[in-house]
Amino acid sequence: MGLNQYWLEPLNETFDKYKIQSVNEMAAFIGQCSHESGGFKSLEENLNYSSGSLSRVWPSRFPDKATADSYAHNQQKIANKVYSGRLGNTEDGDGWRYHGRGLIQLTGKENYANCGAGLGVSLIDDPDLLLDPKYACLSAGWFWNKKNLNSLCDPLSDENIKEMTRRINGGFIGLDDRIAKIRTAYLVLSA
Repeated sequence: MGLNQYWLEPLNETFDKYKIQSVNEMAAFIGQCSHESGGFKSLEENLNYSSGSLSRVWPSRFPDKATADSYAHNQQKIANKVYSGRLGNTEDGDGWRYHGRGLIQLTGKENYANCGAGLGVSLIDDPDLLLDPKYACLSAGWFWNKKNLNSLCDPLSDENIKEMTRRINGGFIGLDDRIAKIRTAYLVLSA
């Protein structure tokens, strides 16, 4: 799972702060975060998309090959296009400045402001705080709490994990991997 001592203190702090207490809740949190962060290894959204991928992922924003080609593999330019005018992003450059960071890839100026207020830090002024394990984890806990995901942990059924996934990413991307990671975390925590 990629989880080690490095994450123990941030996870325990997050579990305490956001009342993630049962084995089911902790397993679901760890499994979802593991999927979102590539096994607790990537704390920043990878926007290094090819032209074809841009057209598949965001067809309305990249409706033709010429448009997609002009953005391909330019992460900053992609973020500014796909996140512009939404998620609280109002100024030029906000899309890149507030692209996904943390264990659950917190995205958008509004989320950064609200999460920062909840954590007592200014993520607007220092968005890279979310690359620190403590804040990467706490921001995931803040998001978890905001989306009321503990309510989907009993029972920890495939259907509840599916709904959890929808609340996290708006769809069902990686659902089988998320279920597997949650099941593995559950086995470890309940041993």
